[in-house]
Amino acid sequence: MIRKTLVVLSAFALCALFATQAWAKDITIRGRLQKTVEAGGWVILAEKQKYLILNSQKYANEKWFAEGSEVEATGEIKSGVMTIYMEGTPFEAHSMRPFEPGESGTNGVASRGLTRVMVTGDSIIQAQPDTAILTISVVTQGKRAIDAQQDNATRSDTVVRALKSAAGAGAEIKTGGYSVQPQRVYKENQPPTITGYEVRNSVTVTLSDLTKVGSVIDAAAQAGANDFGGISFTLRKDRPVRDQALAEATRGAMSKAQVIAQALGGKVTRVVEVQEEAFVRPRPIVAEYQAQTMARAVAPTPIEVGTLDVTARVQLVAEIETDR
Repeated sequence: MIRKTLVVLSAFALCALFATQAWAKDITIRGRLQKTVEAGGWVILAEKQKYLILNSQKYANEKWFAEGSEVEATGEIKSGVMTIYMEGTPFEAHSMRPFEPGESGTNGVASRGLTRVMVTGDSIIQAQPDTAILTISVVTQGKRAIDAQQDNATRSDTVVRALKSAAGAGAEIKTGGYSVQPQRVYKENQPPTITGYEVRNSVTVTLSDLTKVGSVIDAAAQAGANDFGGISFTLRKDRPVRDQALAEATRGAMSKAQVIAQALGGKVTRVVEVQEEAFVRPRPIVAEYQAQTMARAVAPTPIEVGTLDVTARVQLVAEIETDR
């Protein structure tokens, strides 16, 4: 009877044995451990090369032998070995240990030094506002709450009509707040006395046409608005300028890393990590407005829009390679 014998060659199911030994000299490899599609297989990811560890089971029980660990391995390249998937250059490790980037090297692949630097990049982009937001109020007082309310309703209706006419169809006008507050008089050793009521009806006006801001203010004042909460200028859509600020901050950080690398006599080989450290949305430009003064003014109200500052900061970790 003829018996069939199944021979399993290592964890990788080798398709052929060593044909020739192309590398007679040991080399030292530094890189990151990663699992492979080979059965029980591991590779070392070096800078531009994958090395398939033929005898990974020798180190499998080491605590530091885990995916993502940085290691230094000394051994031989076995060019005559073939595996099922051939994921990387076959490499037999004679020794292997955990490795921290920046440690001194020996020979072969690890003849260059690696170090990491952390830098930040900042940018400030000036943008032109495209939106104005005004808060306009009508405030009335009366002995009775109903009297103050009715008076306020009449005046507010007149103000809103004037605002719609001056702002145009593209503006957004909505109620921003409404309150009825008693007015109290306080005397020593006596409970407070209600002497009347104050009603406040606030309207928020959002304009895209910034040339109309002055005329809207004048129209509201002439129609009876007697309290202005101020004007703020902002960006309705800040994504484009935000992207520009982040891009410039990233370029600034990368430039710093390259300067450091040149000073060390090396070069930036890769960016390990990039993180947006801070982003400040455009802060609205706020302008104050005195209703009493403007209501008496004959000339149109002048409005200067100005610019907004958009700032961004990026933190970057880069790996630098230097000659020994």
